[in-house]
Amino acid sequence: MERVNTKWVAAAASIWIQSFSGATYTFAIYSSILKSSQSYDQSTLDFVSVFKDIGGTLGIFSGLLYTAMASTPHGRGRGPWVVVFVGLVQWFLGFFFMWASVVGLIPKPPVAVMCLFVFLAGHSLPFFNTASVVTAARNFSDYGGTAVGIMQGFLGLSGAILIQLYHAVSGEGNPATFILLLAIVPTLVIFLTMPFVRVYETVRTSDKKHLDGLSVISLIIAAYLMLVITVQNVLGLTRSVQILSFVLVLLLLASPLLVAVRALREEKQMALDHPVLDTSVFLISPSSNIFPDGDHVVREDSNILEAMSTVNFWLLFLAMLCGMGSGFATINNIRQIGESLRYSTVQLNSLVSLWSIWNFLGRFGAGYISDTFLHKHSWPRPVFMAITLGVMAVGHIVVASGLQGSLYVGSVLIGMAYGSQWSLMPTITSEIFGIRHMGTIYFTISIAGPVGSYLLSVKVIGYFYDKVASEVDNSCCGSQCFRTSFVIMASVALFGSLVASVLLFRTKKFYKKLVAKRSLK
Repeated sequence: MERVNTKWVAAAASIWIQSFSGATYTFAIYSSILKSSQSYDQSTLDFVSVFKDIGGTLGIFSGLLYTAMASTPHGRGRGPWVVVFVGLVQWFLGFFFMWASVVGLIPKPPVAVMCLFVFLAGHSLPFFNTASVVTAARNFSDYGGTAVGIMQGFLGLSGAILIQLYHAVSGEGNPATFILLLAIVPTLVIFLTMPFVRVYETVRTSDKKHLDGLSVISLIIAAYLMLVITVQNVLGLTRSVQILSFVLVLLLLASPLLVAVRALREEKQMALDHPVLDTSVFLISPSSNIFPDGDHVVREDSNILEAMSTVNFWLLFLAMLCGMGSGFATINNIRQIGESLRYSTVQLNSLVSLWSIWNFLGRFGAGYISDTFLHKHSWPRPVFMAITLGVMAVGHIVVASGLQGSLYVGSVLIGMAYGSQWSLMPTITSEIFGIRHMGTIYFTISIAGPVGSYLLSVKVIGYFYDKVASEVDNSCCGSQCFRTSFVIMASVALFGSLVASVLLFRTKKFYKKLVAKRSLK
């Protein structure tokens, strides 16, 4: 059994966990019933949604737990499943009590209690994400951007996958059913896969080839989901076809096991061909100093306090406050934006699903492309952070225009740019501050997301929406409902791009030396 448990099996298990844990990105599906069943106005709904974002990015505890488990001899290999399990308990409790509140199984809770339920559901995500992303960064240290991009990409796809599950089970049924599905199905999937997520800190010459295989699989799944969503939006799908399409999604999600089997066969063949010395594997810790004569260029394994004492940490934090904050604010309000523009329910559900596709493309693409340019041209990874935040600013302007189809076009740009931050930021974190405390530092920086979301969702979007909304039913129709808010968010994203540019110039020399270090392996 130990021979079967390889880092590729760990990668396949992590992909399944990521694929079913992105309920954060489906909030728009059940936000309407949350609003109506609890008699919330838009500002209150936005306030509740912020706690989802706070929970989803407050990863200090998951990072500390991962680091604690990794520092013990027993926990070093098997520790990640403990982190996943702690998140799983929170996931089930959060969604179950949210569902119970919506359907009246328990008395209507005060806003503060509903915020707690939403927080628990969201706070499970950092535990899943820490276990999957940090483990991938450890197991594939030379291609951390690609590995992290794959894991973050499947998390981005998970919104579309969960919505396909919803359609397969209940068609266009009551959104309360979707909340119940979230409480049950991902819990079972994650519980069954979490024991296989382990750390194997090795670097093999075949890693790039097999990671490319996983990359191709992820692109095929994204293309298939996009096809299904488009056909459903244009032509509509019968219930039987929806069930069949979801079964095919499950089969595609099983295909990473083929990569794991192929990698295992190659390892066995290598052992037979070279029984004495296998030169394709380097037992190198990702933060080991392999420079001769005391060259201190390599990253230090900074802890959270040491990282917070640097300018680079706060530049990353500020850039993420602008980028993640405006991205969160967009997805949290995308249903209300669509409703104000008279989109149908099918169009709104498709829009949320398509956001998952753009989110995936940003997460996967930024990781893969930044790895390619780093290895081949020594381009500092922050250059892509600056570019994508600039693209996000353009997306906000497109939405603000209120033109026909502007929400679709704008969501493509914003979704891809937003997703990019989730693969660029953790990878940059591991490179600048080291991998030992990566989980803690990465999610501490991620707190910038809900801070920005609160400021932009409640203080900007909620304020300007309620200002022009009808006093009768708290609703608003027309492009004027969100125009001012998105102009403000465009300015915020542009400022974030400038901050990322400062980080770029501060780390140019560092990245050149990092590439030189890796070339010596």
